[in-house]
Amino acid sequence: MCGHGHDSMRIAAWLAEKGYAARSLRGGVTAWMRLSVPRELAAPPGFDRLVQFDRVGKGALGYLLASAGEAAAVDVPRDPEPWLAAAAEAGARITAVIDTHVHADYVSGGPALAARLGVPWHLHPADMVYPYDGTPGRLPFAALAEGMELRVGSGRLGVLHTPGHTEGSVCLVAGDGAVLTGDFLFIASLGRPDLAGRAAEWGEHLWRSAARARTEWDPAWAVLPAHYASEAERGPDRTIGRPLADLRRDNEALRRAADRAGFLTWMLERERPAPAAYRTIKAINVGLLAAPPGEVDVLEAGRNECALA
Repeated sequence: MCGHGHDSMRIAAWLAEKGYAARSLRGGVTAWMRLSVPRELAAPPGFDRLVQFDRVGKGALGYLLASAGEAAAVDVPRDPEPWLAAAAEAGARITAVIDTHVHADYVSGGPALAARLGVPWHLHPADMVYPYDGTPGRLPFAALAEGMELRVGSGRLGVLHTPGHTEGSVCLVAGDGAVLTGDFLFIASLGRPDLAGRAAEWGEHLWRSAARARTEWDPAWAVLPAHYASEAERGPDRTIGRPLADLRRDNEALRRAADRAGFLTWMLERERPAPAAYRTIKAINVGLLAAPPGEVDVLEAGRNECALA
């Protein structure tokens, strides 16, 4: 493997001449990082189709929910074609593009896709700001808020504001059967609150959000996150998602939220430096920087580091 598959192709050919069975990854690591694998999930009530898109190289997940000829695209990367193909296959038109939060590990394709389709790009307003110095973002968006309900065909997406990983983090309750948790709640952890250098402040928010999920959310909801950290989080069908009841039992970070003081101590012990590229990616995702041509693949390279260790 190499960056774009050119050098590795020549080396594989040279090895083949020497009698070795050698193959080159077409497109190299860049193609691997961009790859989105669609997998069908059970559609929650009110929806006809739910597709999970697995960016294996990043451990990142996005979703398409379709109902009665309409669809919502959630946490879309720069290449939206798999989302558009899935919507076309479902006979649906994407009417809403949603980011559960402003991402730090990859450049969002949400604003560009919404502009291309002439539909709203939805985001919580607390995230349309550069968190490192408070500079307001410059991208137009449709504001999400706690208790809001978005209609997608016959389906309903309820908005829960769950700050902690970011100040504007939201979760989307789909048909009261599944919850898209963004980077708030993962299968094996919670979203780290220290990416902007405000671990103590945001950690308090994270604890409140986690305590709410422990005590107020329906344990039967299927938790569908925006990231995963290892293959161990996959189900037998290779999808990522488990009932909240299982996470209340097995997710250590969520269990610890039963005790505020213990949770905050445990969390602060896990504070660590964030990848330097995250500052640049955040600035791009709120419209303060243009994505540098030819450099975004380098900024995005590598798996996400969004979870509490």
